[in-house]
Amino acid sequence: MQRKSAGGKLMNKQAVYHTIKSNYSFPVSDNELVIRIRVAKGEAQSAEIIHAMKYEWTIRRETSPMNKEYSDDLFDYFIARLHLKDTRFVYVFRIWADGREYYYSENGVSEEYNFDLGYFNFFQCPYINPGDVHREVSWARDAIVYQIFVERFFIGENIKKKQYINLNWGDIPNPKSFAGGDLEGIRQKLDYLLDLGINTLYLTPIFESCSNHKYDISDYFHVDKMFGGNGAFARLVKEVHARGMRIILDAVFNHCSAQNKIFADVEKKGKKSRYYNWFFIDGDKPDQTKGNYQQFAACTYMPKLNTNTPAVQDYLISVGKYWVEKYGIDGWRLDVADEVSDVFWRRFRSELKQINPDILLLAENWQDAYPWLRGDEYDGIMNYSITKACLDYLVYDVFDAQAMADRLSHILMRNTDQANNMMLNLLDSHDTERFLTLAKKNGKDERSLLCSLAIMFFLPGMPCIYYGTEIGMEGGYDPDCRRTFDWNRKNWNMRVYATVINLIRLRKCIKGDVTYSAENGILLIGRGDLILAVNNGTEKRRTKILHKEYEIGPFEFIIINIKEGGVL
Repeated sequence: MQRKSAGGKLMNKQAVYHTIKSNYSFPVSDNELVIRIRVAKGEAQSAEIIHAMKYEWTIRRETSPMNKEYSDDLFDYFIARLHLKDTRFVYVFRIWADGREYYYSENGVSEEYNFDLGYFNFFQCPYINPGDVHREVSWARDAIVYQIFVERFFIGENIKKKQYINLNWGDIPNPKSFAGGDLEGIRQKLDYLLDLGINTLYLTPIFESCSNHKYDISDYFHVDKMFGGNGAFARLVKEVHARGMRIILDAVFNHCSAQNKIFADVEKKGKKSRYYNWFFIDGDKPDQTKGNYQQFAACTYMPKLNTNTPAVQDYLISVGKYWVEKYGIDGWRLDVADEVSDVFWRRFRSELKQINPDILLLAENWQDAYPWLRGDEYDGIMNYSITKACLDYLVYDVFDAQAMADRLSHILMRNTDQANNMMLNLLDSHDTERFLTLAKKNGKDERSLLCSLAIMFFLPGMPCIYYGTEIGMEGGYDPDCRRTFDWNRKNWNMRVYATVINLIRLRKCIKGDVTYSAENGILLIGRGDLILAVNNGTEKRRTKILHKEYEIGPFEFIIINIKEGGVL
């Protein structure tokens, strides 16, 4: 039995936290385990793991140090990365705080621990089953993503064929506007995107729909004729892949269009329809005037699909497989994914990963999405937490540098390493106001956008440029954030454009684990040999890194190569 030691004040036991098979304990390969423990900020001087192979606990034990790698406003996080000879792994923690020695097991925190009886309360990794490891998509770490709202990017087909157009290119859109953008237009601009440094396209929905946004799908197996049909998509994919690029489509499986023939059949036949239980209907048949069925966002034209129904699961999985197998798409963005049943996503993931283990499943979740990111549903999410952090730091003046470092650490510690590496980090999208517009509304300018772009490119995960952000496009809330792309270079913000190009080129050099800190009001983000230093103050600030002092102007950033000792 290990005896307690004397010392100063007692540690805050309530703050100490660890649990198995979670973001605090997870395998990253068949024999590598990451262990994290959380303690109250500033209390623990050090921590270590006392561990053994499960069936050798009483025979031999080892001790491995833990490193304090991240801190937020309340907690410090100690981390160890262990390579295991036997993946039947058991452990307890030893923590030193204020001159005292503490032990942490499944029974909680104590100042003594009986190792002879540890079998009853040590933490366990019972076995690393290879099938349970969340495998990273091989290309995700190198992905530079460009989101395109298809209808507003570029008109490639003969405009005379597009009798439906009711918006002049460049005018401010309304919810019913059609400008004529299409897939041929994207194909014609692939070289522009390649020159920018983009290697992954993410398209908003392209399937048959009566709307401009296509989030109300009437036919999941056909590309809308407005966009050029299936043939235009085949040509686009062929040329995307020929350039070494990838393409992600938008899967809208939470709901469909009321014009979808499946819903129309239920409207006609009611309970006699074979599709009646494909929806959530209160009554004998759906009535759009009464809205007696579940919908997306109280929109009667978008009835919610019942993804608990096996037939619905089969149908939607067949959709997912079709576009992967026939056209070779590289990923799906999953719309309103948190409202879709878990049982469906588990099936969807399992069956698509069997076709292509490197298919990327990227979900729309606006909140802490850890329950969906454990390797059995999504790979990553649209990381709106980063959007909000950058707004709070560089637009709304909620954070100082230390608070921003704390927030970034907090966001990182929510998830496993694999999930963090497959996050889609973004500043704006088709669902938000443009970042630059929000900055200007709050008395800021392009510098807030440039600093936020730099932060985004330094984070683990995939940086995403919403079409037009690279040229300083503006726009308010939907539909204003869905303006047509301005192809007149005279109107481009060339400072933003040049910065985006340089950050994309630099991204290849931004490798390794991330660190967050602050000094003298300056946010410091480290990756490998590079440090990003950001000043969100209204005055010049100075910081010292490796005995060398650097000056940073207001709302400016610099990138320092600590190996070479200079500013990039």
